[in-house]
Amino acid sequence: MHGVTLEMIVTALAGHYGCAGLAERVPMRCFSSQPSVSPSLKFLRKTPWAREKVESLYLFMLRERARRG
Repeated sequence: MHGVTLEMIVTALAGHYGCAGLAERVPMRCFSSQPSVSPSLKFLRKTPWAREKVESLYLFMLRERARRG
């Protein structure tokens, strides 16, 4: 994922799934309780397992979009 920042990933996911949908797919407090990009980024940068989940969901979203055309 060269050239794609974590902020771009979180913003794209929130735009695609919405905050509630994102919290449902990645059950973390930073997405369900007062969701905001800045606090989410702080948490994801400090928590490698959470970042991996978010990056995996982003790749899934891209594959899903490509299939739909």
